[in-house]
Amino acid sequence: MNCLIHPTYFPNIAHFVAMVNSSIVYLEVCDNYQKQSFRNRTEIYSANGKLALTVPVSYTQKNRQLYKDVKIANKDNWQLLHLKSLQSAYRMSPFFEYYIDDLLPLFEKRFNFILDLNISCLEVLLESLQINITTVDTLVFESETSNKVDDRTMVKRNYKATNFETYTQVFSKKHGFISNLSILDLLFNEGPNSELYLKKQKLK
Repeated sequence: MNCLIHPTYFPNIAHFVAMVNSSIVYLEVCDNYQKQSFRNRTEIYSANGKLALTVPVSYTQKNRQLYKDVKIANKDNWQLLHLKSLQSAYRMSPFFEYYIDDLLPLFEKRFNFILDLNISCLEVLLESLQINITTVDTLVFESETSNKVDDRTMVKRNYKATNFETYTQVFSKKHGFISNLSILDLLFNEGPNSELYLKKQKLK
């Protein structure tokens, strides 16, 4: 079966569960941008618990914009801040040093549009995970889909995915297991086992 998802900033585990169980992954690139979503946000596990990393964007609700037209607000050095947060959160994880060099270009290149950043993140992650997935950009926006599972609701920040199996996280002894974080959490903690983990999970 095929699935339809929004490209998001370092997608969470639910997105990847949907992708590894699909023949073709359709990326929604024709929708209107909406605030308060994972389009410009990812969540990691810090020493103090769940931490949100948000990419600043130039967007106002008054003038509706297509997702692909929304620009990143590059005034502040948000990339350096995000990289430092990842280093602080995962430098003690088993596979951080193994993968971080692959990810560094995402924090060094200046991206103008949030969609371009998100697609680049996805490409790098698929290569790091060594997962062969066929992705296709949508050509038009469809409110209802056929011949594919509509997983676009995963982009909402209130989307819940708490039924995933536990795995060892850096600070799990302190705060317990936190489900459905950024795929980076799984990658840094499970490394080459990440694909097998993803294929074993089920979405509600």
